[in-house]
Amino acid sequence: MKTRSLRAHRAAWALAACASPLCHAQTSAEVTVAALSETLVTATRVVQPLTDVVADVTLIDREALERSGATGIADVLARQPGITIARNGGPGATTSVFVRGAESRFTTVLVDGVRVDSQSTGGATWNAIPLAQIDRIEIVRGPAAAVYGSDALGGVIQIFTRRGEAGFNPSVGMGVGSHGTRQVEAGLSGREGAFDYALSLSRDSSQGFNVQPSGNPDRDGYEHEALSARLGWQLHREHRLEATTLHTRQDTQYDASTPGRDDHALHRLNTLGLQWLAQWSPSHNSRLSVNRSRDRYETRPSPYVTDTHITSYLLHNSWHAGGQQWSVDLERREDELDNASTTPTRTRRSQDALALGHGRRWDGHSLQLNLRHDQDSEFGGKTTGSAAYAYELSPQWRASASAGTAFRVPTLYQRFSIYGTPDLKAESGRNIEFGLKHDTPTRHFAVVAYRNRVDNLITYVSGPGSCVNGTGRLPGCYGNTARAQYQGVTFSGDQRLGHTVLRASLDLLDPRDLDTGKQLARRARRQATLGLDQRLADWQLGAEVQLVAHRYNNATNTQRLGGYGLFNLSATKPLGRDWRLIARVDNLGDKAYETARGYATAGRTVYIGLKWAPQ
Repeated sequence: MKTRSLRAHRAAWALAACASPLCHAQTSAEVTVAALSETLVTATRVVQPLTDVVADVTLIDREALERSGATGIADVLARQPGITIARNGGPGATTSVFVRGAESRFTTVLVDGVRVDSQSTGGATWNAIPLAQIDRIEIVRGPAAAVYGSDALGGVIQIFTRRGEAGFNPSVGMGVGSHGTRQVEAGLSGREGAFDYALSLSRDSSQGFNVQPSGNPDRDGYEHEALSARLGWQLHREHRLEATTLHTRQDTQYDASTPGRDDHALHRLNTLGLQWLAQWSPSHNSRLSVNRSRDRYETRPSPYVTDTHITSYLLHNSWHAGGQQWSVDLERREDELDNASTTPTRTRRSQDALALGHGRRWDGHSLQLNLRHDQDSEFGGKTTGSAAYAYELSPQWRASASAGTAFRVPTLYQRFSIYGTPDLKAESGRNIEFGLKHDTPTRHFAVVAYRNRVDNLITYVSGPGSCVNGTGRLPGCYGNTARAQYQGVTFSGDQRLGHTVLRASLDLLDPRDLDTGKQLARRARRQATLGLDQRLADWQLGAEVQLVAHRYNNATNTQRLGGYGLFNLSATKPLGRDWRLIARVDNLGDKAYETARGYATAGRTVYIGLKWAPQ
């Protein structure tokens, strides 16, 4: 899967970006050049050509997502450099995503600019995000709190849903797979005059497999339904209004503590975003947005409900002139948690922030500076900053270095639940990294070395009398009890040879608790991906090997999870003008392995799908 190329969507994306005030004013000739360039918006909140971005980034386009045949977004991310996952069973189960080994809650997740997070577990509910609705994924590795505030200690992942393009564009897709998997999706998009629209619906279901072999000897399946919509109104050349929404519902079975009974985990994820884009002059752009997300988790028949609401307001301004760019952000974030285990049951907090950014390119040099101050209603002020520099050693080679600070405030559950500690401190990180990249039209190579240290790491302390809050009657509680270091080197590259693309990545990681010296739970010290994409007549064929070394399930490193290797195959083929066949076999060798102790993973799985999209 070649993720660096935007292929069919990159021209539409660049033109759409330039139609909005996020893009610099351009002549027709400049727009044509931009349409042929890869662009990124997540690294600095300003649209940039990929060649200008100093950060360690990956782009994944819609064609690559469809060709992957993957069931969930986590499976796509697990094949990217610097990312590993852990999951309590199948695609519908609770999933953790570790960017460069950092805790899953240390990654900021955005859907069309709307922040997604849980104030109960911390971090995004990955298994609730539907893959069928996604048009593009941008991954930024490394701290980005100086741009996004709390949470971005390990990185940022932004997900973009589909948007309307010229004409009338319907599509229908369907597929079947192992374990009784069924997938159906339909979409409608277009543009009429000043209006553009995109609507997508999808439904996935699976009978599943026995996720917990030691539990009920039955199948643990899931159902997942999703709807996304994106509406745009180009008021005139300088102003645009846009609205986006995503609604998902997931019902996942799991083995309860009562023998012979299956419980159900019900997830609801909703996002709503409204924004006004304005271009006040050829060099000054602004964006005003109001966003809201909801993450609701419920179990039945065991009664438990936790409900997170996040509301954010952003006023973004950017100016550019003479190879330089400035940005000023005013942002407010409001978190709310409704949970019967907290006191009071409904808890709230807010953060107000001012963020400044400056980028400059001159004579082969690139410089990016960011500074942000967050004022938290509970924790007071927190200032973070980052500095990144790159130098073009030659037209093909570029070296870079960066440093940055980041933080995450405790979740409302960590502070106010029966296991909470009200006086918890914010987790804080300091990161440095160095990179070297080589780019030609047919070859890409990159190596990035990094070290990210986190203080005041929040962990769950077990054992009577061990609670930081002084309560010895509980089995445990949360406390700032650890320091962690995520240190490693990532090698990645691809080589095009005619109709063949070879790609590979290797991660050497040392995720360690600095106080105990132990390896952090569920993270491997070595992992690699090797892939080959081959065009043969009308067929696009792919082969991939995923290798993951052993990990430990617990912090004391007494529960070893064995390493594993997976061999995956994929194939796509056009069937006539408007139809496409998609096929994939994952874990061809039927390897039995675990990413979380006691939870089985799928063995060999087969998926075959058809998609209709009139050309």
